[in-house]
Amino acid sequence: MFGRRSDGRRLDHIDPIVQFMPYVMPTRNDAMNMITEYVDYDPIADYIKKRSKEGVKVSFTALVVAAYTRAIAEYPALNRFIMNKQVFARNTINASLTVLRNAKDKNNLDEALIKMTFKPDATIDEVAEQINRLTADAVDADADNGTADFAGKIIKFRLLVQLVVALARLMDRYGILPKALYDISPFHCSMFITNVASIGLSTIYHHLYNFGNTSIFISLGKFERKAVPSHDGAQFKTVIPLGVVTDERICGGANYAQGLMYFKKLLLHPELLETRPEHINYDYDFSDWQKKQDAKAAKKAAKLAAKAKK
Repeated sequence: MFGRRSDGRRLDHIDPIVQFMPYVMPTRNDAMNMITEYVDYDPIADYIKKRSKEGVKVSFTALVVAAYTRAIAEYPALNRFIMNKQVFARNTINASLTVLRNAKDKNNLDEALIKMTFKPDATIDEVAEQINRLTADAVDADADNGTADFAGKIIKFRLLVQLVVALARLMDRYGILPKALYDISPFHCSMFITNVASIGLSTIYHHLYNFGNTSIFISLGKFERKAVPSHDGAQFKTVIPLGVVTDERICGGANYAQGLMYFKKLLLHPELLETRPEHINYDYDFSDWQKKQDAKAAKKAAKLAAKAKK
């Protein structure tokens, strides 16, 4: 409320045209832009093989998440969101991911949603470790999954579902939704990722949810053979199609173009993600907020350690 939320801060120093656009296009569905980006398969596959020989498991999805996280560190406008027609800077980098759970019944495939949080200087090793750990837990058909478990319980009471969602929308609109709900909601994130190649599909353009504040959805599709221009005319290459859907209201087209070009550069040179960036750009100075969060985390860790000793 009043420009302060537990997941971000309102920006009022940016381009007035950007601030004006949410009034013209009030919902994310109004403002969706869609593009397919093709990324050369060979450099990514070679990098994954190299890291595998070193005993490090890095997936295509992990590289996409790590590259986009680093792109946000360079172009922080990519991490904005729109709420109540206002432009906000997000105070964390979150990625939500859809994964298939191990099926008890092959005719009924269940999905699970996981949400990850990264610092802007996260390396590929840190991103891959978190994705591997959370995915391993989520795919277990018997394991708890906060989003799926909550949905399974509340869906039994249809009227309650409508009331809960309506209340959540209202509270979210004015920034008074409890932080605990922001932390677990997969619909409040910097980016939403789905790997449809894992189920044999070509890339798709996945809509942006009007619920929550996700500003970009990336779909990783089945690898393709594509004619690519070269100095000899053209050659066929294996490429990875990425279906990218963005909320055009969060920044100008030039910002998106620069950010996506940098994102693709990092995917072609994954070794750049092994070290931390020399400099991080910010839309808003969250340093005081981050100190408070770190202090809370340290206090919580100390309490858990004290309990463990008992």
